Amino acid sequence: MGGLSASTPIPTEIKLHKQSRLLDLAFDDGKRFSLTCEYLRVFSPSAEVRGHGPGQEVLQVGKKEVEITDVQPVGHYAVVLVFSDGHDSGIYSWDYLYDLGMMHEVYWPAYLRRLEEAGESRESKVLIK
Repeated sequence: MGGLSASTPIPTEIKLHKQSRLLDLAFDDGKRFSLTCEYLRVFSPSAEVRGHGPGQEVLQVGKKEVEITDVQPVGHYAVVLVFSDGHDSGIYSWDYLYDLGMMHEVYWPAYLRRLEEAGESRESKVLIK
């Protein structure tokens, strides 16, 4: 991930809705996205989630109730999203946020399929004995 290219859409608005756990994004090309905290968390660009190479991705499970507690700007090209589970190492570039918005209908079903194949759940595991 490098700098921004001249064609990178730039956000004109980033608004966190804590109650509904949605992050609204508006870009200067007119595109608007409303992405869930869970979606942003499971697709974090951090090495902890993405791994250090192809095939090293770590499937994120039990993140249905996760919240974004803070949005911190990183220069003029990205934000760090701080999550309620303590995750805060992902730097979300404008390119990456735009891609997550544009590709939501591809990425989300693929994630749900991977969860199912792994026998995992979006629900957090709280063992009640």
